[in-house]
Amino acid sequence: MTVPTLVDSHCHLDMEQFDADRTAVLERAQARGVSMIVNPGIDLVHCRQAIALADRHPQVYAAVGIHPNSSADFGEQTLTQLRELVDHPRVVAIGEIGLDYHWDTVSRRQQAQAFRAQLNLAAELGLPVIIHNREASTDLAQILQTWAASARTRNSPLAERPFWGVLHAFSGDAALAHAACDWNFALGLGGPITFRNARALHKLAPQLGLDRLMLETDAPWLTPHPKRGKRNEPAYVALVAERLAELLGVPIEEIAARTTAVARSIFAPLAGEPRPEAVSMAAGRLA
Repeated sequence: MTVPTLVDSHCHLDMEQFDADRTAVLERAQARGVSMIVNPGIDLVHCRQAIALADRHPQVYAAVGIHPNSSADFGEQTLTQLRELVDHPRVVAIGEIGLDYHWDTVSRRQQAQAFRAQLNLAAELGLPVIIHNREASTDLAQILQTWAASARTRNSPLAERPFWGVLHAFSGDAALAHAACDWNFALGLGGPITFRNARALHKLAPQLGLDRLMLETDAPWLTPHPKRGKRNEPAYVALVAERLAELLGVPIEEIAARTTAVARSIFAPLAGEPRPEAVSMAAGRLA
């Protein structure tokens, strides 16, 4: 039987939870059809680790960004270092960035400042964004709506792309999903869609539009059923695909093909396309 090709569009494979068996994890992922993995950074250290991992493993790509819970010291120096990291050819996006009001470890004002600065960097360079949102939908929507409508973004190389980013680990309502469509964003679905008590997400999934969905694990976290309680890993994105196929009433092969197509249309190098020319130009200015 042919194994469908899948993309894990969000996995923190550089985390220490994988240090003991990372190669075996990648082998298991490949055996389940996971041909590409996007590894976002959460701070400068993890951004560099993600790039190093992508250098060693051809199926892994990196994104660079400062997570809201890591943004306390975000400033011009941080932005300069992100510009330098973006120069690496295995970097496909800015992320993960956004807002997180759950942990309350960084002030909301500081999170918003870091978020806006990185969104503007993405628009300047023509790179898509990977968005983190936890209990912050109202403020996040306001910032993204302003950014998507701005002249900076409308005149960016991003404007030529079908998608400008992804709302990672989407758990919002129908209104946020429709707004994301207006902003040219895709939605990332992971382990929670397999949870038995995620009834609202189960009901919403068929309304989201398969042409705007990507699959993810967010490993090592958000492990899907029936593996909950264990460390998550990229191979388990197949469990997400299977559950989504059940909810939408379509073959898993269609889920795999269409979500993979969305991932490739967002992250240009996954489709063998060149990165935006603006990235190289920015790197030249820093040299």
